[in-house]
Amino acid sequence: MATKTTKAPEVKKQARPAPAPKPEKVAQVDPRNGLQRRRTISGTVVSDKMTKTIVVTVDRRVRHGEYGKYIVLQSRYKAHDEKNEAKIGDQVILVESKPISKDKRWVLQKVTRRVGQVAEANV
Repeated sequence: MATKTTKAPEVKKQARPAPAPKPEKVAQVDPRNGLQRRRTISGTVVSDKMTKTIVVTVDRRVRHGEYGKYIVLQSRYKAHDEKNEAKIGDQVILVESKPISKDKRWVLQKVTRRVGQVAEANV
């Protein structure tokens, strides 16, 4: 006893619209020399125990969306310090660079204020 099976009508798949192109990241180009500008951040050195590496915290104030209160958020960055010149407590400026190691993507540009300078000025 053979039973006849009916085939379901084929449903044509509708073509998906092409995805919208993602906006390209526009690099800021320095008009003086045509090179891409690198980001800089300033913060405080909290550790200098590693060889040629410092850990810098960067504080930023953000307003809470719901309550309106200002909150201080901290970010920690590892930065390359070739001459081991930065010490704990120093104020420094970091500049963005290509990846140096797993965690290091910043390089020490300059030390803006040393810890000992404040004490000497008060004497």
